[in-house]
Amino acid sequence: MNIMVIGGGGREHAIIKKLAENKSITRIYALPGNGGIAADAECVDIKATDIEGIKAFAQEKGDIDYAVVAPDDPLAMGCVDVLEGIGIPCFGPDAKAAVIEASKVFAKDLMKKYGIPTATYETFEDMDEALAYLETAPIPTVIKADGLALGKGVIIAQTRDEAKAAVRKMMEEKAFGASGSRIVIEEFLTGPEVSVLSFTDGKAIVPMISSQDHKRALDGDQGLNTGGMGTVAPNPYYTEDVAKECMETIFLPTVEAMNREGRTFKGCLYFGLMITANGPKVIEYNCRFGDPETQVVLPLLESDLLTIMQAVTEQRLAETEVRFSDENACCVVVASGGYPASYEKGKTISIGEMEGKTDIFIAGAKLEDGELKTSGGRVLGVTSVAPTLKEAIDTAYRNVEKINFEKAYYRTDIGKRALAVERS
Repeated sequence: MNIMVIGGGGREHAIIKKLAENKSITRIYALPGNGGIAADAECVDIKATDIEGIKAFAQEKGDIDYAVVAPDDPLAMGCVDVLEGIGIPCFGPDAKAAVIEASKVFAKDLMKKYGIPTATYETFEDMDEALAYLETAPIPTVIKADGLALGKGVIIAQTRDEAKAAVRKMMEEKAFGASGSRIVIEEFLTGPEVSVLSFTDGKAIVPMISSQDHKRALDGDQGLNTGGMGTVAPNPYYTEDVAKECMETIFLPTVEAMNREGRTFKGCLYFGLMITANGPKVIEYNCRFGDPETQVVLPLLESDLLTIMQAVTEQRLAETEVRFSDENACCVVVASGGYPASYEKGKTISIGEMEGKTDIFIAGAKLEDGELKTSGGRVLGVTSVAPTLKEAIDTAYRNVEKINFEKAYYRTDIGKRALAVERS
């Protein structure tokens, strides 16, 4: 089989490595891929958002048997619709279903309509109305851009002035472009966060191993929000009782709600959850594999990924085995100094010999004159798998020390909170 994977980050590298374990796959194309992915797939210089270019490539090749559309933008733009329109089966939701991530307003309204637990909220298209609402809104509060914003369109405001500045940043200064022309202002929830990726074919839903992301740039959950500085799996806050409650009150109701809306979701549905004093609530939905959650979840998957994906596409998930290891995984993201603000590119990367069960997933790097050089903010993730969480964390950090490039930066406390829970 020939497979086409759309995307070019660490998430896509993890997907490609896991797919490559299937011996029936003869070739994997990555569009566009990156300098690290080039070691595991044939990279094609077509942007993930160039839907017509992707279609033309597939038609020119004429031998693409299956496609995985991984990032949010091409999913929202209808990449799956276009590829399936030319006869290529895909893993990923169509545009009608991808709106669950592409519009925060849609997602919040869906949850409200079907009684799915989430934070209370108001939506605004007029900046003055939003600012007036903030005069009496509870503080802290959360301001969200309606559309896609690379995981950065959420601002937690601790004061009214911060909240008003966030509204102006989104609606007046257009910091997130058209994504901020409509906003959600919602209740600030407290409690541990949990990420749960799930396979769903619109009939059955199979949650994957839970994980814990670390969004802030600096140790101690300080600094700016990023796309994610590291993850651990499983998440110790996600107990069997919590998982049962989530299935009954969130997961199954969401799948059914999308069906009722005529937006059947087939692909990876991501639940960003908060375990509050009043039970688990949805912070956000994503219409695809999370990044860097994928980098700790897929290394723990023991079943064949392609088999599962094809079962999702063909709505046979209920009869397909999805089995995970009982080990633990830790991913530490190594970023360019200055990320998520300004950072330099073109720094030569050197990688020493890894120890233990460890993978390196390249996110922002390119090949230049035979050398791997930085080309993005999050450069790579080092994922180690071990019998215990502490062993996984320790092994990942020993391996991170073998990664070198000028102004490399990483958090030193990935998994610290999870370890504290395990010990309590």
